[in-house]
Amino acid sequence: MRRFGLFVSHPEVVIDPAVPVPRWHLTEAGVARMRRLAADPELGGLAAVWASDETKAIEAAGILAARFGLPVWVHPGLAEMDRSSTGYLPREAFEQHADAFFARPAESVAGWERAVDAQARILAAAREILAGHGQGGIALVGHGGTGTLLMAALAGLPISREHDVPAAGCTWRFALDPLRVTERWRPIA
Repeated sequence: MRRFGLFVSHPEVVIDPAVPVPRWHLTEAGVARMRRLAADPELGGLAAVWASDETKAIEAAGILAARFGLPVWVHPGLAEMDRSSTGYLPREAFEQHADAFFARPAESVAGWERAVDAQARILAAAREILAGHGQGGIALVGHGGTGTLLMAALAGLPISREHDVPAAGCTWRFALDPLRVTERWRPIA
């Protein structure tokens, strides 16, 4: 059975400033995009699906796992960077904070988790998960920010917004033997 890795950043979510960001749900369009990804014949042989502990990632992982009759395993280390200090931010303010997060990775931006810490966390979580993975493919379903940090770490790239996910709902692929990035961000159809 072919061993492969896929990182999935959750697709579109229902933005509700009254709900904590980690508890946002997928939109109908996001659900439809995940169904298209699950139908991708390239994912044949998927044997494990892991998600962050955030609602949108669990929902996205559930769609993917259901296609293959798999459970969803949850690991909190796959979560997005902790930005609870600011909570919801309007788009323009969020983008300014995200720019600073990537530009100054060793500093906390407005109380956000530092990029270097978020990267160390998701890299440790991915290594822990992958160490226990057997045959077949594995999908890690998470978020754009920490997915970018993980991809950069595995590709030997510096922390930079230059490598950031281009939009909600993208994937990148990796080989397991040895662990390395084989394809950078690509939108889900």
